[in-house]
Amino acid sequence: MSTVSMSGLQRYHAMIRGELCDIVPRTPILMQFAAEYIGSNYGAFASDHRVLVEANLRCAEEFGMDQVSCISDPYRETQGFGGRIEYVPDGVPRCTEPLAGTKDLASLDAPDPHGSERMLDRIRAAELFKEEAGDRYSILGWVEGPAAEAGDLRGVATFMMDLYDDEAFACELMDRCTEVAIEFALAQIEAGCDTIGMGDAICSQLPPDIYERLIQPRQKRIVAAVREAGAYLKLHICGNITHLLPGIADLRVNILDVDHMVDMAQARAAVGGAVTLTGNIDPAEAVLRGNPDSIRTTIRKTYEAVGNPYMVNAGCEIPSGTPNANLKALCEPLEANQAT
Repeated sequence: MSTVSMSGLQRYHAMIRGELCDIVPRTPILMQFAAEYIGSNYGAFASDHRVLVEANLRCAEEFGMDQVSCISDPYRETQGFGGRIEYVPDGVPRCTEPLAGTKDLASLDAPDPHGSERMLDRIRAAELFKEEAGDRYSILGWVEGPAAEAGDLRGVATFMMDLYDDEAFACELMDRCTEVAIEFALAQIEAGCDTIGMGDAICSQLPPDIYERLIQPRQKRIVAAVREAGAYLKLHICGNITHLLPGIADLRVNILDVDHMVDMAQARAAVGGAVTLTGNIDPAEAVLRGNPDSIRTTIRKTYEAVGNPYMVNAGCEIPSGTPNANLKALCEPLEANQAT
């Protein structure tokens, strides 16, 4: 089958649905790399949706990608809750923690996807992607998971203590975060996103009982809302999630990002054949400091280990400074195994 017979959006959907697919979809997450590739910087990328869209589209076209992304940093919702943002040229934006030193939920602003500055900017990114690219690529929106956003509001260390010292408050805060995530996700879907990513990296630092009892049910509400709206849900948890795989298997996510610390075959065994696996390639050692031949070999071995449904991606963001040849090798067409 010709590698140009399907658009990026078509092959992306085909892989998830278990349909015939020409090549394995390529869905690397690009942020600072993409900004610098067009001669810009991270601060502009995070603060202006026009820079984000231009950077993603240029990289998609020139490296061969099947998805563009609205992700830039974890503080879109936090700014809506009242956090104050500082943009820096070559790093992730800095943000204050609106609940640092207080448990007064009434002190939080009410985030409005169409009124809060940074949430609206992400919506406008989705709209501009749709306008500029039409149906050529999958469009990935993004929300923070309930634990991650609670950590952004309280401070990660403080919220981790809340989970043990004041469970009722932690749950009330996560419920508020869950409601905002759902509203934000639905607004991005309406704007043109076919997939919503949910980032909840803090979960990798929690034991399975805390995750399954307090956080997973709230993640499940977000998953259900996104799927009911007709979009796909992609779960992204940085770090080693091996101990969380039984709980994750019950979420009904469409796509699971797997970081390089996790055995990919074990992830497949845990979540089954209905979930699309992606990632698992070490962004630093394999992509940044690897070489094209080693990257191609790693991708082939990973795909052989898990089979369909699978998409090519690193375990997390492609690092700034990655050689162009390495990203081209990551996105090199790999014929899809048609067995489903």
